Amino acid sequence: MEEYDIIVLGTELKECVLSGLLTLDGKKVLHIDVNPYYGGRSATICPLEQLYTKFNVPGPPKSMGRGKEWNVDLIPKFFLSNGPLVKILVQTEVTRYMDFKMIEGIFVYKAGKLYKVPTTEADVHASDLLGMFDKRRFRKLLLFIENFEENEPRTYMEMDIERTTMRELFQHFDLGPDVVEFTGHTLAWHGKESYLDEPCIDTIKRIKLYAESRIRSNSSPYFYPIHGLGEIPQGFARLSARYASAYMMNRGVEDIVMENGKVTAVKSEGKLFRCKQLICDPSYVPDRVKKVGSVIRVICLLNHPVKHTHDASSCQIIIPQNQVNRKSDIYISVVSHNHSVAAGGMYIATVSTAIETNSPEKEVLPGMELLEPIKQKFFSVHSVFAPNDDGSKSQIFVSCSYDATSYFDNDCDDIQDMYRRITGTELCIDARRDQMVDSDDDE
Repeated sequence: MEEYDIIVLGTELKECVLSGLLTLDGKKVLHIDVNPYYGGRSATICPLEQLYTKFNVPGPPKSMGRGKEWNVDLIPKFFLSNGPLVKILVQTEVTRYMDFKMIEGIFVYKAGKLYKVPTTEADVHASDLLGMFDKRRFRKLLLFIENFEENEPRTYMEMDIERTTMRELFQHFDLGPDVVEFTGHTLAWHGKESYLDEPCIDTIKRIKLYAESRIRSNSSPYFYPIHGLGEIPQGFARLSARYASAYMMNRGVEDIVMENGKVTAVKSEGKLFRCKQLICDPSYVPDRVKKVGSVIRVICLLNHPVKHTHDASSCQIIIPQNQVNRKSDIYISVVSHNHSVAAGGMYIATVSTAIETNSPEKEVLPGMELLEPIKQKFFSVHSVFAPNDDGSKSQIFVSCSYDATSYFDNDCDDIQDMYRRITGTELCIDARRDQMVDSDDDE
């Protein structure tokens, strides 16, 4: 009977990142995946014919180009260039097996139009999103956040940052509702308005991280892997050869063996693999999770750039909830042949949002209308699950499902929280290796 410190069920991105961190800690890790491909529900589909088959759609037509040129992510999300997840990927050294490219533009929807999101003084000066007086006030807010240091109270402008709400901070700079909306929903990634009445410190940190990511790359705060997100779990599989870990793909999981309420082994195809801890996504333990919502995603194949994005080959678009009378934002991610995920001249746009009604396809219409004409649409609806407990008693640690956002912020929080629960210590990102991964942003 083979013994491991940790068994990981599935090869979704979060599970792979956690196993990479734990192997660096000296743990012996085994991955078992029921799928023959990496990534699970967040897999990259290639060739294009498999995507049509998966969604039971006839095709694809010859006009879509060669199928093997396509790498379509089922759950595309962007990386902040200075964000903690990038630092984790660099620390695990998985980035040596991957290449990245910047996302060209970030846009926000207002009154039926798209506007480029300003983050630098030059952006603010040129922006049509802001009026003359708002530009001056917004620059003051950005300057305050640029100079803000949590460990230096002199940068607080005599405010109690633990008590001052974000609404009060916006009022301090005399910013109007339009500026508040795009700042909160695009620069700070808030999908709900509740943040306005919470202490401002969290939002200040978010905006500062966004701005630092923008400055660091000298073009955009976000980047994306060449050939899609599937490169990440494959990179970790390659990396496993250097450490005490192994991957078993296309292998059934028959049972999770428990003794005195604690996991002791996994039975797979009649063979027992012993372990002290188990990590998995919700699909492997449906009795240990609860439904907390639902998400609709629509993968749209285009033969043109999205209108009013300055012909960007890749971009993020956020439709704030109030603009379309919703409680949740609508997110659009756009990548293309420039990221080697589509045939030449083709684009992949994915529209996603949290479901609020019994007609989810209608809920994404504001995003779909921005993409017309669309060559092909692939609709999917997924439940969002969260673990019933923290796993301390059973030593079974379950990740949360991916939300509707088009960036990895919440998912990175989940990774860090799971690491703390698994190891009993906070995840310390090695500052000495805090360097930007190689990226091709010359174009």
